[in-house]
Amino acid sequence: MGKKNWIEFDNQEKKSEETPKVETFNKRSKVNISKQKKGKKGKTITLIKGLGTEDEILLKELLKKIKVFCGTGGTLIDRNIQLQGDMVSKSVEFLRNEGFHNL
Repeated sequence: MGKKNWIEFDNQEKKSEETPKVETFNKRSKVNISKQKKGKKGKTITLIKGLGTEDEILLKELLKKIKVFCGTGGTLIDRNIQLQGDMVSKSVEFLRNEGFHNL
């Protein structure tokens, strides 16, 4: 059987033309990690504040990575990361592996 209407694309040219991200995290900024028990019917959440960037795309990428690492759900509210459950020690470990020093 022949390949009817089949077109193969070569994406190698476009990969080399991608520009690197201009804005990154300020890894020297003070990051606050705390555990709270308010809202969500008294469930515990871990709140991560002060990540040192205003770029929402970078924050969403970091949120996705930390949710996978901790094995929990989470959300981004007002440039702060909220994780479900008591994930303080795991989030500190993850952020240290990412290069954040001021925890």
